Amino acid sequence: MRNWLLYIVTVLIWGSTWLAIEFQLGQVNEVVSLFYRFAISALCMWGFVIWRKLPMMQFTWIDHGFFILLAVGNFGLNYLLLYWAQGSLTSAMASIAFSFMLVLNILNTRLFFAKPIALKTYLGALLGVSGIVALFWQDLSAASFSSATFVGLVLALTGTFIASLGNMVSIRNSNQGVGVLEGNAWGMLYSSILLGLYVLFSPLSFTVQADVSYWSSLLYLAIFGTVIAFACYFSLLKNIGPERASYIIVLFPVVAVLLSTWFEGFTWQTNTFIGFGLICLGNLLVLMPKQLVVKLIRRPEPQPIKAN
Repeated sequence: MRNWLLYIVTVLIWGSTWLAIEFQLGQVNEVVSLFYRFAISALCMWGFVIWRKLPMMQFTWIDHGFFILLAVGNFGLNYLLLYWAQGSLTSAMASIAFSFMLVLNILNTRLFFAKPIALKTYLGALLGVSGIVALFWQDLSAASFSSATFVGLVLALTGTFIASLGNMVSIRNSNQGVGVLEGNAWGMLYSSILLGLYVLFSPLSFTVQADVSYWSSLLYLAIFGTVIAFACYFSLLKNIGPERASYIIVLFPVVAVLLSTWFEGFTWQTNTFIGFGLICLGNLLVLMPKQLVVKLIRRPEPQPIKAN
């Protein structure tokens, strides 16, 4: 699949999961919901890799250690912290906190893999985060920064940092020759096991009493939001690098706002247009080839005047 198609599919799916998550809240405990989500995802992934006859048993104990880290970083603890954070944060503030993973991925790529980062990527990241702030400026200006909000921000940023570390684990796995599908299958299996053990040894219980909207949104999150979207996103991490693939993160709220406009009657303000403009400009800058950027900003050399 071409990178641009992977990019579009990931943005559209993960952007729409914000709406799907709304149907998950309030009926079933979030830890139990996450267990259901990743258990279903693991079943789908394992069914697919077995059908494709992909090699699944050749990995070392070290690889399995990294699969567990992948489960914690991208399929477990990061989601728990972000879900808990949303108990005291608005969706706008949670989106802004999560958008910082773009910056964290750039820094962690430099730290763990010593990969030089182009200046245009830093500028694009700055434009993207600024666009997110502008997009949700109305909600931010009306927010009350209480102690609960502060705790929520710490939880959200911690979850974002853990998710970024999970992205680094995915890159490590790819560098070691682990296929995206194989790594995801093991990661989702370990995630469902860990979340299931958490529920068993806590006061929580596995409940199935929920309405149709809960179960339909759960299936969407498990199959599309987890199996398909993570396969596309991790493929992008491998193909174009985390510093460019991570710009998907600041495009999620764009899709969320468009869906809110269509389904919930969201009214666009001046800050909405400014936010969209900054995000699109940053996205263009990050994805545009370096040679083209240099060509656009370099002034053409003056041509000598020919004598008559």
